[in-house]
Amino acid sequence: MCGIVGIIGTRPAAQRLLDGLKRLEYRGYDSAGIATLENGRLNCRRASGKLFNLEKVVKNEPLTGSIGIGHTRWASHGAPTVENAHPVTAGNVAVVHNGIIENFLELKSELEARGKIFATDTDTEVVAQLISGEIEKGASPQQAVGAVLPRLEGAFGLAILFDGDTEVLIGARKGSPLAVGRGQGEMYLGSDAIALSALTNQVIFLEDGDWVVLTHDTCEIFDISGAPVTRAWQ
Repeated sequence: MCGIVGIIGTRPAAQRLLDGLKRLEYRGYDSAGIATLENGRLNCRRASGKLFNLEKVVKNEPLTGSIGIGHTRWASHGAPTVENAHPVTAGNVAVVHNGIIENFLELKSELEARGKIFATDTDTEVVAQLISGEIEKGASPQQAVGAVLPRLEGAFGLAILFDGDTEVLIGARKGSPLAVGRGQGEMYLGSDAIALSALTNQVIFLEDGDWVVLTHDTCEIFDISGAPVTRAWQ
């Protein structure tokens, strides 16, 4: 199981994302990447191999921005190359993903028939493409994710960032753990609490089928049917 970290914050996110990923290295991985919103625009850095390779990339090409997502990947669909490293982007969306989308070939064929061109060999790109397509049709980030999640079969932990929107970070869990943390004017996502241990001591462990919409100060959780639910802070 690979590592996810997400921050919607008030301070620069890049180094904190890298630090969170370091705490997840025990899980094993073969590539890594982070994405932030710089002046509202998506910007990604990725590297194959270990995190020190990604750190070199970020040192040479720094990322600003206080909202971002990061990932350590163990390749399943697609080789452990820079191109297949997460975050995976499509249109105005960046996604990091643990797990496997079992119906990705069916979804990819559907998208290609609509003229969509894929830049990676990953199953994750269908998630980014589908959400981006909903936004292109006028959906909000929350509406887009709510429409796409029921179409995904398999197991996933997701963190999703949106170009042009510095006020929202969305996560989802189905068969792959995901935790939410909170700070002062900040919210966090992590594939386990260890990833967030230096950021907060207050977490919610999402239940299977839950997805969450985070702003700097709010945490709205929905169950698999899309109904709002309350989960306890621990």
